[in-house]
Amino acid sequence: MVARRTLHVLLIEDNPGDARLVREWLREAEPDEFPLTHVSTLGDGLAHLAGPADVDLVLVDLSLPDESGLDTVRRVVKGAGSAIIVVMTGADDEELGISAVKEGAQEYLIKGTVDGAQFRRQLRFAAERQENFRTELERDELTTLHNRRGFFALAERHMVTACRNGHGFVLLFMDLDGLKPINDQFGHTEGNRALVEAAEILKRSFRQSDIVGRLGGDEFAALAQGSAESSEDKLRARLAAELAAVNAQPDRSYALGFSMGVVVCPPDETRSIDELLAVADERMYADKRARRAGRARSA
Repeated sequence: MVARRTLHVLLIEDNPGDARLVREWLREAEPDEFPLTHVSTLGDGLAHLAGPADVDLVLVDLSLPDESGLDTVRRVVKGAGSAIIVVMTGADDEELGISAVKEGAQEYLIKGTVDGAQFRRQLRFAAERQENFRTELERDELTTLHNRRGFFALAERHMVTACRNGHGFVLLFMDLDGLKPINDQFGHTEGNRALVEAAEILKRSFRQSDIVGRLGGDEFAALAQGSAESSEDKLRARLAAELAAVNAQPDRSYALGFSMGVVVCPPDETRSIDELLAVADERMYADKRARRAGRARSA
């Protein structure tokens, strides 16, 4: 039997009976499938969301002592980040539930209309729909790598995890060399093919646990969590080997190559992904200038 995904649930519910019922229903699931934190006010819920604890799903009543109705949803949506939001309404408030979904909730549940098994199933379905939707939004259509939005979202989460676990990480900013000449000489269809081929090289060069994205145009980025396999030298060597294997193929019309900037970050790194990418970008352009100068000297 395949273990289900763990969903850390924040329940915002002021009714003790309803809160107790939700807790009992979630306890009937597989062990550790729905770790639960319960608070009774929206203020306490927003404070928890702003803290360091992981929250995957927010389960919120729309009639709380310090907020009610759609204003509750709007405030939770603003504070929940990437967490899934499921609202709970009374039997006479189905229209409110529908409106809540339009405001950003993933699902609504009407109290008294489901049992424990149905309740857990709807939470799982909400999580699956959110994941599918997020994947569609955060993938680059051409290369299937993470797009800029997806890369930034995942990289920020990986940074937090790495620092929490005392691990450093390596951030790389890469530019595919010579894309304009490829487009000019062979056409944009071939240019797109070069981008796809470059993406495949990057996929093979990094581990599944690393994050690789296309930020736009000919720019790529990767974040590798710290280990012996993700040292800068090892990453450069793997990428060079993959490029060499592709470029050694017979009958190629052009060689692929990357200019690259690398930032090695300690576990207590405080700079944002934006700031780190700016540093890596500067180093990438320095690498590009050095490569051009080297080609000019050898010409």
